Amino acid sequence: MARKLRVRVDHDVCVGNAMCETIAPKVFRLNDNRQSEAVDPAADTVEKILEAAENCPVSAIFVEDAETGEQLFP
Repeated sequence: MARKLRVRVDHDVCVGNAMCETIAPKVFRLNDNRQSEAVDPAADTVEKILEAAENCPVSAIFVEDAETGEQLFP
C-alpha cells in the first residue's frame, strides 16, 4: 500500500520559483499569488514529492507521513 503524505508549503518563505511544479506537476501548482500549493499529494510517488521538496531553493516544502506524523523532509 502506498504511503499517504501530508505536504505543506510555507507561504511566508515560498518565492514562486515553481521548481516543485516542474518536478511534480500533478502535486503542486502556483496559486493566484504565484506561490506553490500542494493540491494532491496522492497524485505522484513519494520519491517525486521528496525530489520536489529537496529542489525548492528556499526550503518552503514540508513533507510528513500522514498516518504516523513522521517528518520526511526536511
